[in-house]
Amino acid sequence: MIWTLADLGDQTGRTFAVTGATSGLGRETALQLALAGGRVILAGRSPEKIKATADAIHRQSPKAELESLVVDLADLASVRRAAARSVRLGAIDVLVNNAGVMATPHQRTADGLDLQMATNHFGPFLFTGLLLPQLVATGAGRVVMVSSAMHHLARSAPLGDPRDASGPYRRWPVYAQTKLANLLTTFELQRRSDAEGLGLQALAAHPGYSATNLLSYGQTMRQGGPLASVFDATARATAQSAAMGALPILMAATADLPGGTFCGPSGFRELRGLPHIVTPSRLARSGNAQRAMWRLSEETVGLRWP
Repeated sequence: MIWTLADLGDQTGRTFAVTGATSGLGRETALQLALAGGRVILAGRSPEKIKATADAIHRQSPKAELESLVVDLADLASVRRAAARSVRLGAIDVLVNNAGVMATPHQRTADGLDLQMATNHFGPFLFTGLLLPQLVATGAGRVVMVSSAMHHLARSAPLGDPRDASGPYRRWPVYAQTKLANLLTTFELQRRSDAEGLGLQALAAHPGYSATNLLSYGQTMRQGGPLASVFDATARATAQSAAMGALPILMAATADLPGGTFCGPSGFRELRGLPHIVTPSRLARSGNAQRAMWRLSEETVGLRWP
């Protein structure tokens, strides 16, 4: 099944929350959902960037229905505040957990967590759990976790003490583990939804090799600058566009697919191309690892759900 933007269809009457909506994949995802008539909640760290994104979308779709939600997924307190504010926005049909960082230097958050694990996994895990009532209120809510093909490189699930900062730090293996964690909890959420009769679908997607500023930010920890410009130019010259990278996410968010589906590019090694259904690693499919990752995540963020 190859999916194209023509398959997106009319999304009028549906509400989508997209994290990391102010750049790259998130911005392209939010734009296409808004163009299709969806009401889009633009979630990001910067109010100024959220406004700039909303203005850009309105230039292409003046009647687009947009909402803003400020959240820093690396900060569990910020996640809780954002979830509390989101109640006023009502039921949410689809939550797209897109925000993330890639291969950043070793850095600890205010919660004592590794920056990559906090931003890519623990923050989205807590955010999804807190938004669960708004998702199940629709009767057919959906959660999309944006993972990466790099999850295949993870040799083990990140099941150790997440606040233990001892030992050497290898930024790329840690990134791969965060993306594996995304898949483990996606599949466990689907199992739990089925067991509890929630009617919630959990799917995942990965963008292949796409031109975003994730790599440049991870290497420089800056938005812009000479070195970041070099990384960004290299990505533009070698990768598929962010618009193409967003297609698997849009497919997972809107296509008629069963829960537990993983969408990614159809080209060579899933690096580029139109999206279709792809196969996660054997480790990502391990029921024991899924359950263990879920239990650790609940303990870490202080929320037991569903």
